[in-house]
Amino acid sequence: MGKVAVTVAVVCGVAVAVTAAVVVHRKMKKSGKWEKAMEIVKEFEEKCATPISKLRQVADAMLVEMHAGLASEGGSKLKMLISYVDNLPTGNEKGLFYALDLGGTNFRVLRLHLGGKGRGIVSKQFEEVSIPRSLMTGTSDALFDFIVAELAKFVAQEGMDFELRPGRQRELGFTFSFPVLQSSISSGTLVRWTKGFSIEETVGRDVVAELTKAMEKQGLNMRVSAFVNDPVGTLAGGRFTNNDVVAAVILGTGSNAAYVERAHAIPKWHGLPLKSGEMVINTEWGNFKSSHLPLTEYDHELDAETLHPGEQIYEKVTSGMYLGEIVRKVLRRMAEEAAFFGDTVPPKLKVPFILG
Repeated sequence: MGKVAVTVAVVCGVAVAVTAAVVVHRKMKKSGKWEKAMEIVKEFEEKCATPISKLRQVADAMLVEMHAGLASEGGSKLKMLISYVDNLPTGNEKGLFYALDLGGTNFRVLRLHLGGKGRGIVSKQFEEVSIPRSLMTGTSDALFDFIVAELAKFVAQEGMDFELRPGRQRELGFTFSFPVLQSSISSGTLVRWTKGFSIEETVGRDVVAELTKAMEKQGLNMRVSAFVNDPVGTLAGGRFTNNDVVAAVILGTGSNAAYVERAHAIPKWHGLPLKSGEMVINTEWGNFKSSHLPLTEYDHELDAETLHPGEQIYEKVTSGMYLGEIVRKVLRRMAEEAAFFGDTVPPKLKVPFILG
């Protein structure tokens, strides 16, 4: 088919779709169902509206929780976790480094060659792997064995240029996008799972130890030299290219933020004095909850159906894992109460997270 024919076909297809929509619109208007559908949409729009005044209330409430979280462990809905990162990249780093990013339904493995001052990233290779749903609620060993097996495949694809000198190990930066309580730059215990994961036996364990055990089991010559949360890693990446970067926000499967805080503004820090005078804080703001958040009936319904009801409320109203499900619930109600898609509800609209 030629270009003109394709264009005509597309235009004709759009015309047919528009015509069909007009016909449906007229039929719905006659029956009063169009008004009902628009009423549902307008009600939803009003209930989740965020005018500037509302945003200021939310921001003020979050600031109160941030201060409380910095003051003591468990004093706030926001964990305000100490990352043990008190020095960020300068852009002068040099050498070969690896990264593992476990963020949600996928994880990424990465290899970077940094050239030092003025050269930045010389080369970069990465792969992204989907995590089977069964592993997200299975066992700790099964999850980490799967991740390490994929990491080992990635390393095995290297050419001669990446061979290590005798006695040396590959250095791995491990980005882990779930709440952890760190005790050093290379260790941390899992506080809880989020984003569809639920492996109870891992909670309270050192995540780095779990990964290291899997690497030793599979004979992978690699050690975790830095363990950080994804916004902390994002902040470090931003600082590598711009020394003015002081905060990072994640808006993906979940949502979180990290920022650079002055050491004297962290009452719960009881470690040695920091030479830099600063510490990167992982806010874990996904767990923020406030009466000022515009929660609708759809939000409450979704929350009740998740693996962790009552938790990660802010994440559930802002992040990619949940927004599609909210849309599905609105569309399903329009189908049920206003016959928006015809006389029957489309079967797929009854499937949770079909719009993920």
